[in-house]
Amino acid sequence: MPSYIESDGYERDTSYLATRITADGRGGYPVEPGRYRLVVARACPWANRSIIVRRLLGLEDVLSMGVCGPTHDERSWTFDLDPGEVDPVLGIERLQEAYFARDPGYDKGITVPAIVEVSTGEVVTNDYPQITLDLSTEWREHHRPGAPDLYPEALRAEMDEVMELVYRDVNNGVYECGFAGNQASYEDAYHRLFDRLDWLSDRLEGRRYLMGDAITEADVRLFTTLARFDAVYQTHFKCNRQKLSEMPVLWAYARDLFQTPGFGDTIDFDHIKRHYYEVHTDVNPTGIVPAGPDLSAWTTEHGREALGGSPFGEGTPPGPPSADERVDPAHTPLAAA
Repeated sequence: MPSYIESDGYERDTSYLATRITADGRGGYPVEPGRYRLVVARACPWANRSIIVRRLLGLEDVLSMGVCGPTHDERSWTFDLDPGEVDPVLGIERLQEAYFARDPGYDKGITVPAIVEVSTGEVVTNDYPQITLDLSTEWREHHRPGAPDLYPEALRAEMDEVMELVYRDVNNGVYECGFAGNQASYEDAYHRLFDRLDWLSDRLEGRRYLMGDAITEADVRLFTTLARFDAVYQTHFKCNRQKLSEMPVLWAYARDLFQTPGFGDTIDFDHIKRHYYEVHTDVNPTGIVPAGPDLSAWTTEHGREALGGSPFGEGTPPGPPSADERVDPAHTPLAAA
């Protein structure tokens, strides 16, 4: 989860380790199967992007994944889901250890997602927007047959503009609402958020996906916020003009993606709710986790097929997640669908 800077208005700390893992190794870190481990938390929308992209592209066998638990303290995310509360590949209890291995004086956010070099135990990068783009472009040699093109070259200029608007007003906008330090900052973020959601509804009314007839990185980035909207942001962050389920176009669009292999099967609603409501004690001092909302509607018909297109373009869907990477059936409505 990216960290934030305290102020009257919310300001995200974007001081990331921007080292890149590239096909030609020009920065000292070449793409190599088995060399790196992607560390994530299912609770975090920014990490969730990398889980989805890794799965859509079929990179599971070349880039292993460590999953942190949904809660953490001021020191960092922990591997409390693993036996002995130690990551079985990296041999560490806290993600903080991999950051200090890279820089003993590291004083920035201990964030997920992070890619760690297994042999050294050092974080290579936590630059989450670049991580997913590089998985699409620099790791292409290792994509599964039939993997979708999530960052098509012909659409990149427009995609980058759309993704920047989605980031500014929606992905980050919900946090600007939730962590606003005064009424004016909150209301500014609130109106920008819902104005952008209205704009997205208009854009998606006549097209199945943000960029047209197939899924792209832009859809991944929007989806992870929409998936958390009613469970967290609508109440916890005071984003309460409407629920997602009361916005017909976006609700149908979100369900369409949720029911697409690689999207909904990465969502752990229990982890999501526990993280926000238990960790953000400044927003929710009691730490009480809401029992709702009812999740069963996520698997209802959405009707978006009528707009045409194909989720994976000329490609194919990914297979089911491996047994050790499946979301607990008790934490997802897909188990009962």
